[in-house]
Amino acid sequence: MRPDIDHADEYVRNTTARAFSVVASALGIPALLPFLKAVCRSKKSWQARHTGIRIVQQIAIMMGCAVLPHLRNLVDAIAHGLNDEQQKVRTMTALGLAALAEAAAPYGIESFDNVLKPLWIGIRQHRGKGLAAFLKAIGFIIPLMDPEFASYYTKEVTVILIREFQSSDEEMKKIVLKVVKQCAATEGVTPGYIKEDILPEFFKAFWVRRMALDRRNYRQVVETTVELAQKSGVAEIVGRIVNDLKDEAEPYRKMVMETITKVVASLGASDIDHGLEVRLIDGIIYSFQEQTTEDQVMLDGFGTVVNAFGIRVKPYLTQIVSTVLWRLNNKSAKVRQQAADLTTRLAVVIKQCGEDQLLSKVCSYSSPHAWSLTI
Repeated sequence: MRPDIDHADEYVRNTTARAFSVVASALGIPALLPFLKAVCRSKKSWQARHTGIRIVQQIAIMMGCAVLPHLRNLVDAIAHGLNDEQQKVRTMTALGLAALAEAAAPYGIESFDNVLKPLWIGIRQHRGKGLAAFLKAIGFIIPLMDPEFASYYTKEVTVILIREFQSSDEEMKKIVLKVVKQCAATEGVTPGYIKEDILPEFFKAFWVRRMALDRRNYRQVVETTVELAQKSGVAEIVGRIVNDLKDEAEPYRKMVMETITKVVASLGASDIDHGLEVRLIDGIIYSFQEQTTEDQVMLDGFGTVVNAFGIRVKPYLTQIVSTVLWRLNNKSAKVRQQAADLTTRLAVVIKQCGEDQLLSKVCSYSSPHAWSLTI
């Protein structure tokens, strides 16, 4: 395999790196360390250095937490690559460090001491794919830090992240969202900082209709928003997107509903005030009524929100039941089935509110098929 380390074809070099990672897994990392250090510092060609660093990345991906006893040696073997003259080598080094940090989490921050400064310089100097790789490395290293250091470094990197919110590069957006999610989950980052410095720009850049049609980043936007809610609270997040439940674009309404569903399911509805409660109930009823295809997202959202409110939903039950009844008498079998499914999710709350008469009314209006689902 030695001649293929600096092969002209990148595909061959990548395959060679994966093969070496299998060898390291079989023989143990210490057996390969001297070889790796030599290859990663090769002066013969940048391709050899690139392959050596990729081997380290593949070892981290394949062996996971088993790299911990050798973490410092592996980081030291590739650290110099952050200042390499070749852009591809610098990018691969950052990706290698990201893989090592991910494999070592939540331990091993002391092993990355000598790469923090080059990484911080790098995010100010690089653009494009290089910057994306450096941000990815920082995103995986910050969660390993003590809370006070994590807070400081998060504030430093946020400036770069907010600038890149406007990037048109899909890969950059994906990494930026991932780093925001990782920083939000870090212990040292305060709710106040997230509310004041991250949320306004985040919602401005990512909560747009176009994102609902972007299947690559749709899921990441939802997951990042849910993670931000863990720190900033339900009301802060729901309050920013609740009006979009009435947006004219159905894919966007579904994206809003899915996010609200996950946030409320995770954190409850106790800190939602009366004003927001009215807007939320009104919004979910509108979204449910206006759907053109019977979607599980809308069904889950309606059921989750109503159950989270519990007895607080009593003033809106007449309106909710009217919506269900109308759909139970629809010509479409799918619409009737969805309405029956919703009835099963609402039955407990209707009973809690002491509205047995409304529950009986729903059952009496049900078709035989819907009634069997309700039972």
